[in-house]
Amino acid sequence: MRRLFLLAPLLLLTVGCGAVQSSEGEARDAAREAARRVGERLYGQHPRTAEEVGRSASGMDGVAVLRVAGTSTHDGDGVDVVVRTSGSAYNTWFDPEEVVVWRCFAVRVSPKSEWREDPRDVDCPDGPALTFAPAPEPPRLPYEELRAKLPRVPEGGRVDEAEVRRTLAALDLDPAILAEVKEDGGRIGVLLSVKGDGFDAQDCLLARVRPGATEVWVPPRIHRMPGEGGCTVGNALDPKPSPH
Repeated sequence: MRRLFLLAPLLLLTVGCGAVQSSEGEARDAAREAARRVGERLYGQHPRTAEEVGRSASGMDGVAVLRVAGTSTHDGDGVDVVVRTSGSAYNTWFDPEEVVVWRCFAVRVSPKSEWREDPRDVDCPDGPALTFAPAPEPPRLPYEELRAKLPRVPEGGRVDEAEVRRTLAALDLDPAILAEVKEDGGRIGVLLSVKGDGFDAQDCLLARVRPGATEVWVPPRIHRMPGEGGCTVGNALDPKPSPH
C-alpha cells in the first residue's frame, strides 16, 4: 500500500504532462485542419488569378492571408497562399486555461493540387495581413429586355435562329456577358452568363424560343452551383426539373 502511495504522485505528474502536451498537439492539429479547409474551398479546375485566390482566402472566417506567390492557378506551379490560422484545445483536468496556437501554412492552388492536400508548415512572414480590393460587380443580365425583344413564333411557325442572334446583338451586351445560342429540333436555346468564381452560384439567364412559346428564366440557385449544369445552353433547351 505504501508503494502505491509513492507511485501515485509520479503517475499523476506523468499523466498531467501528457495531457498538456496533448492539448498543445490538438491545438496545432486544429490550426492545420483550418488551413486544410482553406485548400478545400479554393480547390477547383476553374482558372483564377493570384489576386482572386488571395481575395477568396482572405474572406474566410479566422484566416489571414500573409503572402501570395504566383500569377494564376494555371501558370507554372499555380498559386501559393500563405495563411495564418489558429487552433485551440482545453482539458478541464490539466489545463489552467484554453491552449491556443497560431500557425502559418502554405496552401497550393493549381489544377495539379489534390483534394484535401496537406498544407505545408512555413514560418509566418513579417508584416500585417494582406488586403484586397473588392471584386468588381458583375454586369446586370438583361432579363426584361430579353423577354420583351425575343421573337414570338406562332404555333406551326418556324423559329429563325438568325433573328434570335440579331436580337441579342441589338441588346448591346456588356463585354463581360457571354452569349450562346443553339438550335435543336426547331427550338432555339439562349444562354447569357457572366464568369463565376468556381465556388458560388453563377449568374446566368436562360431563354427558349419555340413555336407557340417564348420563355425567359433564371435557373434555381442549386442548379447554378459549380458542376450542376444549370448555366448551360443545354439547360435552356431541356430545362432541369425544379428542386424539391
